[in-house]
Amino acid sequence: MLKTDNSTIQAVFTKQKNFFKTEATKSVAFRKESLQKLKQSIVSHTEDLYAALDSDLGKSKDLVDRTEIGRVISELDFTLAHLDEWVVPETVPSYPGTTFSEAFIEHEAFGVSYIIGPFNYPINLVFCPLLGAIAGGNTAVIKPSESVPETALVIQKIIQSVFDEEYIAVIQGGRDENEFLLSLPFDFIFFTGSPAVGKIVMTAAAKNLTPVILELGGKSPFIVLEDANLDRAVDMLTFGRFSNSGQTCVAPDYVFAHESVKDALLAKLVERIKSTIPDVDSVGKLVSGKQVERLTGMLEQTKGKVIYGGEAKVATRHMQATVVDDVNWDDALMREELFGPVLPVMTFTEIEQIAEGVNKHHPKPLAAYVFTNDIDKGRKLTTQIPSGDAIINGVMQQASSPYLPFGGIGNSGVGEYHGKYSYLAFTHRKSVVINK
Repeated sequence: MLKTDNSTIQAVFTKQKNFFKTEATKSVAFRKESLQKLKQSIVSHTEDLYAALDSDLGKSKDLVDRTEIGRVISELDFTLAHLDEWVVPETVPSYPGTTFSEAFIEHEAFGVSYIIGPFNYPINLVFCPLLGAIAGGNTAVIKPSESVPETALVIQKIIQSVFDEEYIAVIQGGRDENEFLLSLPFDFIFFTGSPAVGKIVMTAAAKNLTPVILELGGKSPFIVLEDANLDRAVDMLTFGRFSNSGQTCVAPDYVFAHESVKDALLAKLVERIKSTIPDVDSVGKLVSGKQVERLTGMLEQTKGKVIYGGEAKVATRHMQATVVDDVNWDDALMREELFGPVLPVMTFTEIEQIAEGVNKHHPKPLAAYVFTNDIDKGRKLTTQIPSGDAIINGVMQQASSPYLPFGGIGNSGVGEYHGKYSYLAFTHRKSVVINK
């Protein structure tokens, strides 16, 4: 694993503090030029990214184009198109009884930001937050995940080819480097990862009263009511659960299906898996052999019935798309987020059991997915289940629109981003009053 010594990290941090003081990053022209440079560098390193993501995670070029490079470039272009309007101060009306003659809200950069990247979508989930940092007028220190070493090196190449480290820098390393970085008085921290590490980040940030955004995860339910379109549900379930070998924070983590349609749903799902992703290496690589062993260990402990899959190869980090029926809330597969190509299936008989069960056992998931032809019934369910986001008759679309704030609640996260919300995330809304 690549390492970075503390003196180098401290020097980069000091340089960025000093550079931010020059106010160079406040210029809108500078921000837009920086975004253009980043875009050009990402595009010029496309082949490097294909190779690195295939090596680290077994991602196909198509998946990289759709969920990594394509997502970043699309959001970058959106930011460039709208930044001029975002930076305009918002004038507010005078309030009765006040004496000021003008009041407005302006957006002020926090300063030096720290972006901690995850392994599962290492390009998307590093560079999309970086867009917010740049658009907001901040500097940024990036630590890519040490679990995807080849991709981390390409991220460093992309940044170093166009930016000085006094503005944007990449620090390579693992836990030791992250602990030292978190001890520094950053002005803002953006973390994507597990709730367990999110708590560590938040604890460290509290020592310096540093604001944070935590993009975490959790067990997002895939709820199928008795009137659902099962073909649509299978389409979304196959895509959402098994893409990127199940390593997606907003992936449906378990199915909660009405007893009258569960068997038909599973028959269609198994048929789809057999025809599209049948083999042990069909859905990409897990991040480590340890993760393969963790999932196979859960399968050994489950009280449910494996109706498809279960094969795994630790040496190559592959695991077959796996479906497990007759699972209960206390099952080994229901203790924590799976983050792999394993799908537990539970059954309900009365609609009242849905919100009651989700809210009791895995409250406030990152997303709640409900499939039904009765939209009013679906909306009622989404209001009964507090969650970061919710979709009726679909999955994961909330993470791709720059018009929607994306983020969790409670154990699934703090704060949101994407599009203008990324700009808002990396800026302080400052009230300004002028008495003339």
